[in-house]
Amino acid sequence: MNSPLIAIEHVTKRFPGVVALDDVSFEIAAGEFHAIVGENGAGKSTLMKILSGVIAEYEGSLRLRDRIVHFSGTRDAEQAGVSIIHQELNLVDELSAAANIFLGREKRTPLGFLDERGMQRQAAALFDQLQCDVSPREVVARLRVGDRQLVEIAKALSLETEILIMDEPTSALTESEVERLFAVIRRLLERGVTIIYISHKMDEVFRLSDRITVLRDGRLVNTFSRTETTPREVTHQMVGREIESVEFGETRRRRHVVLEVQGLSLPSQTQARDWRLQDIDLTLHSGEVLGIAGLMGAGRTELLECLFGTSLQTPAGRIVLEGRRVVFAHPGDACSAGIALVTEDRKQLGLFAQMTVRDNITICTLEEAMSGPLISPWRENQMAAESIELLGVRTSGTSAAITSLSGGNQQKCVIARWLRTRPKVLLLDDPTRGIDVGAKAEIYQIIDRLCREGLGIIVTSSELPELITLCDRMLVLCEGRLTGQFSRDQFTEEAIMEAATMRGERMKAEG
Repeated sequence: MNSPLIAIEHVTKRFPGVVALDDVSFEIAAGEFHAIVGENGAGKSTLMKILSGVIAEYEGSLRLRDRIVHFSGTRDAEQAGVSIIHQELNLVDELSAAANIFLGREKRTPLGFLDERGMQRQAAALFDQLQCDVSPREVVARLRVGDRQLVEIAKALSLETEILIMDEPTSALTESEVERLFAVIRRLLERGVTIIYISHKMDEVFRLSDRITVLRDGRLVNTFSRTETTPREVTHQMVGREIESVEFGETRRRRHVVLEVQGLSLPSQTQARDWRLQDIDLTLHSGEVLGIAGLMGAGRTELLECLFGTSLQTPAGRIVLEGRRVVFAHPGDACSAGIALVTEDRKQLGLFAQMTVRDNITICTLEEAMSGPLISPWRENQMAAESIELLGVRTSGTSAAITSLSGGNQQKCVIARWLRTRPKVLLLDDPTRGIDVGAKAEIYQIIDRLCREGLGIIVTSSELPELITLCDRMLVLCEGRLTGQFSRDQFTEEAIMEAATMRGERMKAEG
């Protein structure tokens, strides 16, 4: 390759107790779509943080347009034409979407005042490019994970950069949002923008990539031309082993009804429509996995929040748990009754980032570790060790920092925490978001095992093939209404997507 735009030369990055990158060297051509893949912990995000100036201390060198560069911060990188969409969203919750997009480079009027209207107009134009309905005035803290991801994407687009790094940009987006994003990517490539793209999703990697670089355990494995390899070969190179297709064996046997929802409705906080959820009925049996499908904004997360007592407003309707009507004013009430929720936003709502693996697993059941009036460290360690073994968490020990684990192992710890509460119903909101293919397969097997042990599970996902793989039955939501019900033998992507885009008109299907 002649005169690469970016040359990464012998880059090594060490953190206490771990080598995140080990002598990595490869090149990226101007105007190409270059995918970088690997399991969680392979070093992808660390390398991208070096390229974008987030990490300034490392060994080795970077060349940009044949000149050695060393960015001391993101502003240096942006001035050199490099910007990044972070996997862990880098937004200020207290500011509006527009203010986040222009943070640090605010528009001003001729008199020097903030030009809020101008920033809102430009933000609205960026959201129009993405064909999303995020309001530039909305405070980011009130946005769902997927909408916050779109704000992060709009922020990067506003820089009109020459090199755009996308670190898992679709991890919280539904299929329709992904299509819109790829339409934007095509336009950027036509303009000559160089795209560096990190994803665990092989269909995305093979969609537009010119070349694919594989990292494993901080080391470079190989760089392929897309036309000279296959998803199976790339996956094998990522994990160092074959990933078998997930097979669950014999059909699951569902048991008694554990949860019934009748006429569940949730008022909307916006003027766009009166209801966030309207007249939802569902039944969940012990020993089955019930999927909730729908596009972004359909109400999937809101439904689980109503069932767990975390919705901002009190829902109408009836929730019946094991034959007894329940009303949850607080998540503690739901937990005591036997319902557990693994949230879609692992970073903000799932993890206690300053705590250890042990603390994250045992925090909801510390009374089991009590010895008189005090917590027994030995018993608490034993509890955490039991959960680590049960779910196959890969960690150096119970006292390891939770942030030192890969995304998949962090998620296993969150699941372990809730399993220790011995729930009757487990709610999983997009449980494999941002998790690599190997860890996904392990979590699928965990879900299947829990179901066969008699747990009733409700799962949402932004990936329709995941729901088709996991679920016994599926309900489809569109704009807060139930528009489809499918049994496993009725699952097709076409039928489910048709129900997901019906805009509130009911589709009757035999469930």
